[in-house]
Amino acid sequence: MKIPVIEVFGPTIQGEGMVIGQKTMFVRTGGCDYSCSWCDSRFTWDGSVRSELIEATEIVDQLKKIGGETFSHVTISGGNPAIHKGIDKLVDLCHDQGWKVAVETQGSIWQEWVKKIDNITISPKPPSSKMETDIEKLDHFMEQLEDRNVSLKAVVFDDDDFLFAELIHKRYSHVPFYLQIGNEDVSSSDDRALLSTLLQRYEWLIGKATQSITMNDARVLPQLHTLIWGNQRGV
Repeated sequence: MKIPVIEVFGPTIQGEGMVIGQKTMFVRTGGCDYSCSWCDSRFTWDGSVRSELIEATEIVDQLKKIGGETFSHVTISGGNPAIHKGIDKLVDLCHDQGWKVAVETQGSIWQEWVKKIDNITISPKPPSSKMETDIEKLDHFMEQLEDRNVSLKAVVFDDDDFLFAELIHKRYSHVPFYLQIGNEDVSSSDDRALLSTLLQRYEWLIGKATQSITMNDARVLPQLHTLIWGNQRGV
């Protein structure tokens, strides 16, 4: 079963979530069941970039060709990679190579292959995204992963998003929880101005978290790759 792939790149570092800072290769898939208002990878679903249907074996060959022996970790991203059944075989082939695999999804579509993932980040979307989280689907998703290496991540743009993050953290209080500041200007090419804005917003989010009893054990993260490379793709 072929997988729609937008790009394969790396090695670079993971900029978000539970494996932030991890050196990794990226496989970015096309397609998403959401259309978040502030999406920083809308090219994966808005039709502006065409994906290529590729066999899992070909993706592994590309990873080897691009990354050589300089990596041992692969991140499958999107869009929402959980809409693709064919990723099951890709995960198996990556494991055959001795590579660990990470994935991030909003928890809206369940696939059995998610149980095979080494680092699973579930990122339900807050009110600012203009999407609505189906709590029953999210509950089902989380129930399947009770004995897996799973974490929750909430992107925060404003006070309503922070309240949403508190509610999600309370609902799944046993799951490691990460807060991340959102990037409001995903088209800016002025890296210096973007860096200044993101650091100010990161300080704001730290202030919100430190004043919240609910967030006593949460971790507050920047979007690390954006601080370093701005809105560049393929890094």
